[in-house]
Amino acid sequence: MDHHTAPRWLPGGQTQTLWPALFSRRSSGAAARFTRERWTTPDQDFIDVDWLQDAAAAPEKTRPLLVQFHGLEGSSRSHYSQAFADLARQRGWAFAVPHFRGCSGELNLAPRAYHSGDFEEIGWILQRFRTWQDQHGGGPLLVVGVSLGGNALMRWAAEAGDTAAQVATAVAAVCSPLDLAAGGHAIGRGFNRLVYNRMFLNSMKPKTLAKLAQHPGLFSRDAMRAASDLYAFDNVFTGPVHGFRDAEDYWRRASAKPHLRRIRIPALLLNARNDPFVPAASLPTAAEVSAQVTLWQPAHGGHVGFAQGRWPGHVLAMPEAVSGWLGGHVATQQDTPVPRYG
Repeated sequence: MDHHTAPRWLPGGQTQTLWPALFSRRSSGAAARFTRERWTTPDQDFIDVDWLQDAAAAPEKTRPLLVQFHGLEGSSRSHYSQAFADLARQRGWAFAVPHFRGCSGELNLAPRAYHSGDFEEIGWILQRFRTWQDQHGGGPLLVVGVSLGGNALMRWAAEAGDTAAQVATAVAAVCSPLDLAAGGHAIGRGFNRLVYNRMFLNSMKPKTLAKLAQHPGLFSRDAMRAASDLYAFDNVFTGPVHGFRDAEDYWRRASAKPHLRRIRIPALLLNARNDPFVPAASLPTAAEVSAQVTLWQPAHGGHVGFAQGRWPGHVLAMPEAVSGWLGGHVATQQDTPVPRYG
């Protein structure tokens, strides 16, 4: 995957982003089925966790648990979540998608929501999974974060330092905006502003206005209604509600890139260099990360696209490659064989 080549029929970063998300095949068979579990948070709010129902049986003592954090406004229904679930099913791994607050289809209770640098929430969630895994044989915990979820995951890995290894075996971030300012400005320009910016705001603004009804005075209704890009949204809501001064303070302090040298467990950073959301110039170099960090920066793939195969393509190769890398850090692996998709 560090040398991914896009199909000839799918040229350019925009098409490699949109087509896979909308039309490419997400599983090798029937769609993954999930069972939902609700967890009460330390502040008496809740998150919903979707567990894969039909993973193949595997010895509990060696069975990995793969946890996937979704991207902005994502869920277990996202194309990449479905593809990772399919991969876990093929390998016989346990698999779970914890939803960030407000992303499971039901508005959460607290004034806060979620954000790109929420490493404390990530830490609490992963500790719950570690406890679950210890109760079910003590197998490895492997973690992947997609887009926003990957930045938050890498912030956790950096903050946890040497203690991260007590929780997770290896972590990966896929197409994550590790420099939030670069990504935020990129999504606010040109085609991105017309399509993705509008798509995200159409989902996020109604939820925040409903949250304002829950918690009157939390922010300015008029300012939120006037917000026309993610910068304005973060300036009104995400930044101030989550303890940042404004959007610029949030983007600066929540970005994982300045902290990547502090990561002490195996970590993979996969970013396509033609990602419309994440400018190639903003990607970390080998000099900016610790020795534990592996960089995959293929020329093609778009934003969480990485389609392969004949038209209409499939999105199974990226989860296979990422999970293979994660699984390679498990000392003793007894996984079921995984097919390679062409």
